[in-house]
Amino acid sequence: MSETIWIAIAIDGPAGAGKSTIAKRLAAELHFVYVDTGALYRTVGLAALRRGIDPTDVEGVESLLPSICVELTYIDDTQRVLLDGEDVSELIRTPEVSMAASAVSAMPAVRKFLFHLQREIASSHNVIMDGRDIGTVVLPHAQVKIFLSASAEDRARRRYDEMLAKGMEAVYEDVLEDMKQRDYNDSHRAAAPLKPADDAIMVDTTGNTLEESIAMMKKLVEESLA
Repeated sequence: MSETIWIAIAIDGPAGAGKSTIAKRLAAELHFVYVDTGALYRTVGLAALRRGIDPTDVEGVESLLPSICVELTYIDDTQRVLLDGEDVSELIRTPEVSMAASAVSAMPAVRKFLFHLQREIASSHNVIMDGRDIGTVVLPHAQVKIFLSASAEDRARRRYDEMLAKGMEAVYEDVLEDMKQRDYNDSHRAAAPLKPADDAIMVDTTGNTLEESIAMMKKLVEESLA
């Protein structure tokens, strides 16, 4: 009996590039499993904040890892992330947790802690996985690798509008500054810095509507897999 060959699509890029939204829609249309790896790092960041640990404290965060359980589950085909059995999918979307995620994701121990969970999912499903180092580290043999980007201003505007739509208080200038800081942190960290894989397809969605970006990505993926 021949071994099943699972297809992996890796989408990397900076914060706010629309990776999660686009990947989620593509996964639904292609009947793939969607894996939002950023949610996993956000969950570790949330755990640190809840325990009163500074997310930049390497020793503190490392000591936390053996005592927490981070899981992905799917309810009605929608990914939910659990922290010690609690669904924290909504709680991890605040600016404070975003910055905490940026800090803990730079730590090799945290990346190792989550690495096997990500690989395990891809070993038994057709997946679309998005993050910062999927094509370079987590799934280096993915059949399709895409590096998705947009200008910092465009990404900040999208995040700002998203926050307002959720009833959160936000100042565009602050969101833009946070975005630029996260870009710097992600691209300058020692462990798996944000960068395109050598064989990644570069896609810039600056100025695009969401529907335009999704259509562009779907066409690209279908052509790559043909």
